[in-house]
Amino acid sequence: MQLARVVGTVVATQKHRTFEGAKLLLVQPLTLDDRPRGTALLAVDALGAGVHEKVLIVLEGRAAGDALGRRLAPVDAAVVGIVDRVDLVEA
Repeated sequence: MQLARVVGTVVATQKHRTFEGAKLLLVQPLTLDDRPRGTALLAVDALGAGVHEKVLIVLEGRAAGDALGRRLAPVDAAVVGIVDRVDLVEA
């Protein structure tokens, strides 16, 4: 799993049948101190996350499909949690 921030939505009038009714989001992976890490990704969202929210994403195809209840869907990334807060404890 990785932390990410929702930076936009994607509208696709034509898409694979397994994505019918699914929300597509553009998410930016983050470091633990909220800095962007890498490039933005397209993720399928079954939780209803909104723009600017911090989320947990999975990037493994099978794990992403399983998380959405769509095992055979061609999914590379999925939103699996909406983050309320992150607490870091210095050791």
